[in-house]
Amino acid sequence: MSETSGKTREELIDKLADLIVESERVVVFTGAGISTESGIPDFRGPGGIWTKYDPSDFTYQKFVSDPEARKRIWKMKETIGFSWNDFQPNPAHFAIAELERLGKLDCVITQNVDGLHQRAGNSEDKVIQLHGNMEWIKCLTCGDRHRFEEVERWLESGIEDPKCVQCGGILKPEGIFFGEAMPVWETMEAQKRSTECDLCIVIGSSLVVYPAGLMPQYALNAGAKIAIINEGETDLDHAAHIRISAKAGEVMSDVVKRVKSKLGKD
Repeated sequence: MSETSGKTREELIDKLADLIVESERVVVFTGAGISTESGIPDFRGPGGIWTKYDPSDFTYQKFVSDPEARKRIWKMKETIGFSWNDFQPNPAHFAIAELERLGKLDCVITQNVDGLHQRAGNSEDKVIQLHGNMEWIKCLTCGDRHRFEEVERWLESGIEDPKCVQCGGILKPEGIFFGEAMPVWETMEAQKRSTECDLCIVIGSSLVVYPAGLMPQYALNAGAKIAIINEGETDLDHAAHIRISAKAGEVMSDVVKRVKSKLGKD
């Protein structure tokens, strides 16, 4: 099925631009690889989060039941040397936001928890976050929400295990922890959008984390064309209509330039 054989990168970029222009419903599926270009380390890669943390601290049950585990999580900035607010969108994020402005984006389905799609300019209702968003902190009892930077100020003031100011309940980042249920609406909506799209562009994901990684497969099974931009191998490489092994920022910037040209919106 792959149309990549024998084609140069420039030809593949041009073909992807054609597919975007021709498509009625374009879904972009993103993984950790798009955000590593913003400096966010991959959880599993060399120098990633799991080299500095015990992954069991990120289980939902341990976070809820163990105050010491919560304190370690809240000290993340001190331990790993960064805060989510330290990172900015990169050219790939901005290119996807431009697809929305051009009217060529149905939605972004993302495995990432960094909120960089929204910061790049994608509308909140265009981004389906399958694994939550670490930019927000939520009370597990009453549901009251705070921006991460607000809670970060509390931590900097010396509070080690912040509690909800409304009810005293446990506060937790809205990113999905191990053992925590996937968000129901987001998962169902992502599957629906995937089965309804005519083009699914996978960016920066190896498609090995489930059930999120199944979304492009749903699109393929429903008859959509699949384009994959990822530096490593993926489980759908054999089925991709377009396969580009390169950095997402470089490729997507060029793709969107060509889309704009083909649409007469230079």
